[in-house]
Amino acid sequence: MYPGCSPANRAAPSAALGNVRPGVRDLTPGGIHGTILVTGSTGFVGGRLVRALSNRGIRPRCIVRSASKFKALFAGQVEAEVLEADLLAPLTLAKAVEGIETAFYLVHSMGGRTLLENRKFAERDRSAALNFARAAADAGIKRIIYLGGLGEMGSDLSEHLASRQEVAQILRSGSVSTTILRAANIIGSGGAPFEMLRHMVERLPVIVAPRWIDTHCQPIDIQDVIEYLMGCMDHPETERAEFDIGGPDIITYRKMMEIYARVRGLKRTILSWPFLSSRFSAFLISSFTPVPSGVTNPLLEGLKNEVICRENRIRDIIPIQLTPLEMSICNALQEVEAGPGKLLSRQSCFLRGE
Repeated sequence: MYPGCSPANRAAPSAALGNVRPGVRDLTPGGIHGTILVTGSTGFVGGRLVRALSNRGIRPRCIVRSASKFKALFAGQVEAEVLEADLLAPLTLAKAVEGIETAFYLVHSMGGRTLLENRKFAERDRSAALNFARAAADAGIKRIIYLGGLGEMGSDLSEHLASRQEVAQILRSGSVSTTILRAANIIGSGGAPFEMLRHMVERLPVIVAPRWIDTHCQPIDIQDVIEYLMGCMDHPETERAEFDIGGPDIITYRKMMEIYARVRGLKRTILSWPFLSSRFSAFLISSFTPVPSGVTNPLLEGLKNEVICRENRIRDIIPIQLTPLEMSICNALQEVEAGPGKLLSRQSCFLRGE
């Protein structure tokens, strides 16, 4: 058990385990018409969405490149139709999208295991989005719900965030009604932002970082993201619209590290060195975290861009109780021990006072 995070006084299971929190309507099979498709179903967000759909009695169709990987990940814990297809091979998509009403597009190539592989991620994202948009239109899919990234388009936008925006534009420009959710750092066990944060603060008593540590961001809990994704299915007013989604805290990356250290009861010194490049930082971080440099580099380059919500309209349409960062960190730490999808509570830890 992580010090500072106690399992005492656990509340009812979260929405990811099938129960619905106040403000979110239950999505029973009778309330949804047609088959739901999930791309990226073995990923950080997609895997949790599949569990949430399954636990609410919805049997999604999941397109994967490896059915055996899907079965090993879920081990019979979910009800789902699994079809093998590749978004980079358009001829494999026709059967996968046939008869679909709503499709969740949760695919981001991000980067490879190395910086050299990372250079091609934007091209892969572009091709995958174009192939899927065409296949969706040909199959008569009615809705696409896409999870992208915050950040204003411009010459200073990182390649990672620019690629997210380009994918949104590709999907939006097609004939299928598209809902776009734009999120910044998603906090949860197994997600690259949290794993980078966790390993850095856990292992380094003195953290030396580039100037980006004083950039502002608006992190959001992974379970809040899942509720927004599922809520979009239940609210037709979200069709053909774009929404920024973020948590209740607008803070710097330095403050994020300080909050993690406080939750864990760790004393850490955090310094900024303006001459430290993102690429060199990515190399250092990949040496003591499980996140490869091909992933850390685009993430770190994106940290130079302020990513906060420009508007909060979705909070009126899908009114959920947003999770403070301290609680998100505790929930993620609990899930590290319990395993994905097994978190029992959003009130699972006691935090020390300031």
